Amino acid sequence: MSSTKLFQGLRHRHAFLGAFAVGCGVAIAACSAGAPQNGATGGQDPTPGSTTTVPGGGDTPGCKSCLQDIDCETGSVCAQFGGDSFCARSCSTGSDCSADTSCTSVSGADGTQTKACIPRADVCGGSVGPGGSGGGGGGPLDAGGPVVGAVGASGGTLSRLYFAVIGDTRPPIINDTKAYPTQVITSIYSELEALSPRPPFAVSTGDYLFSTANGTQATPQLDLYLAAKSKFTNVVFPTMGNHECTGAVTSNCGIGNNDGMTANYTAFLAKLLAPVGQTNPNYVIDIAAPDKSWTSKFVFVAGNAWSPSNDAWLETALSKPTTYTFIVRHEPKAASTAPGCKASEAIMANHPYTLAIVGHTHTYGRTGPRQVTIGNGGAPLTGGATFGFGLIQQRADGAIQVDMIDSATGHADTGFRFALHADGSAAP
Repeated sequence: MSSTKLFQGLRHRHAFLGAFAVGCGVAIAACSAGAPQNGATGGQDPTPGSTTTVPGGGDTPGCKSCLQDIDCETGSVCAQFGGDSFCARSCSTGSDCSADTSCTSVSGADGTQTKACIPRADVCGGSVGPGGSGGGGGGPLDAGGPVVGAVGASGGTLSRLYFAVIGDTRPPIINDTKAYPTQVITSIYSELEALSPRPPFAVSTGDYLFSTANGTQATPQLDLYLAAKSKFTNVVFPTMGNHECTGAVTSNCGIGNNDGMTANYTAFLAKLLAPVGQTNPNYVIDIAAPDKSWTSKFVFVAGNAWSPSNDAWLETALSKPTTYTFIVRHEPKAASTAPGCKASEAIMANHPYTLAIVGHTHTYGRTGPRQVTIGNGGAPLTGGATFGFGLIQQRADGAIQVDMIDSATGHADTGFRFALHADGSAAP
């Protein structure tokens, strides 16, 4: 089946993209001058309370993430740039800033306009840009023929693997539910529903809200997400993000963990996890061929709801032999300050797996030999990406092909496409 036929059912397009870009374009433009080349290593939200040295920046405040101005040092503000909220020095003219930063008008965390010293290079945003590296090439998007079977909340059987990936979806400003990217995510799920063949299931990579940890906006924001998700009639398996805890990358929710049961976490459990029959954001879904000629497991790792007992859980989960293993976690390997990130990576290193699927950075890219970042589901974009979603499928030769679809055009980024063998090694 040609890619043209595959997308003949797509009718939804994002005429609003230009308008949305105006709202966050100033901030992104301030960071885009130093955008990396395709296939660069993935970035991360900095740890609250830490700084990252800006090259040549001297005492310039680095990439300290924040939720409000009081999280920043005196003389700095919590500003929206690089696809998230970071502390930056207040300024009135360029002379107030270092050579590697620019006095730029940006939106503050409270939505008001402010001027701050924003890094000229994209040191705080995603260091991954659209594009892939190695394998895949061109060819038809539908690489394996029809898909027969069904997947429900407890898994299922399919004639071949074929699923979608939806990345970060949240408003650009904390508690700004009115600015929730409803149009973006509704269009994405509508397009998934219209695909032929329709993906039997999807996975999402986290960050569905931007609310004060124990505030009142988590539930209404998740309700907006669920309304959009209802456009897609097949099951979606959610991954927990840092914004489903407190918003900090270092946050750790759950009974017995440092941040406990925040309102954000409780809403996530009730609204997104419960519908797929899960009570713990660390879980496994099994999907196989009807005749067991191939098997697969999807291991969902919650980097911000991690306790020592999860080490043993993950060890056991990854020890179960399957043809394909997909690990879905919000933070990429580089975000080692997330409580469950470094721990899970250490365990993953001792087991075979096909692909790690992550989000966190609001763009997309191949961010490791067997890691893909898909975070462009409605959150403020960075790295020159467009809104869209991933399509991952099993080819006729058994390899796994990874594509990114621009939801504004319905076209695959064939320059990005790559493929992996079941053991994670590159496939032609």
